[in-house]
Amino acid sequence: MANDIEVGGQGEFHAKDYHDPPPAPLIDAEELTQWSFYRAIIAEFIATLLFLYITVLTVIGYKSQTDANHGGDGCGGVGILGIGWAFGGMIFVLVYCTAGISGGHINPAVTFGLFLARKVSLVRAVMYMVAQCLGAICGCGLVKAFQKSYYTRYGGGANELADGYSTGTGLGAEIIGTFVLVYTVFSATDPKRNARDSHVPVLAPLPIGFAVFMVHLATISVTGTGINPARSLGAAVIYNKEKAWDDQVCTNRILF
Repeated sequence: MANDIEVGGQGEFHAKDYHDPPPAPLIDAEELTQWSFYRAIIAEFIATLLFLYITVLTVIGYKSQTDANHGGDGCGGVGILGIGWAFGGMIFVLVYCTAGISGGHINPAVTFGLFLARKVSLVRAVMYMVAQCLGAICGCGLVKAFQKSYYTRYGGGANELADGYSTGTGLGAEIIGTFVLVYTVFSATDPKRNARDSHVPVLAPLPIGFAVFMVHLATISVTGTGINPARSLGAAVIYNKEKAWDDQVCTNRILF
């Protein structure tokens, strides 16, 4: 146990006891009997579905608006900045909505990192990752169902390595980008910081969303920005083209 000392508004010192939470059990069979466990899985599925639906639609909409072959304006659309905002903004919204239900992972890389840190059990981690991947596939499936011609014409929002970049460069970009995201998640949700600063839990989704936004600005031009194996897998499954499959191995290799 450690004591954190805070300074009050009138110069008074207030001590807050901080207790390290016990590590999650490796296998917690009791979770399988609790409704809160299944509610959390459903929350992860729906959040990832909505995340892919909105962001892939944004990507396809931008490409259609700037396609000169179909009357588009090369300077129109939301631009790379708008795509980054779509991804970061949706993560901010969805983490805010689901943090109290499932922890707001919405990303197998985040779930895997929290599992390694013993923040979640193996059972919960596996079920979360399955729900996230299925949600991503369903989200991209909805986009294709509503806009099939645009979806196929503009790449289905799939992550593909840009021309001129090697697989090693793409992998390095994804490793660093994923590290930035997971590092931000751990920092924003650190229980010791929460005990010291009462405002931190409220603000946690904000730095996580900003981390996603900043990484997209840096790596969209390289890999299309994966940093989320479910996002890359879902788009590759529904788009189902050889290059998308080959390159999603690069963007997902950090986890799988």
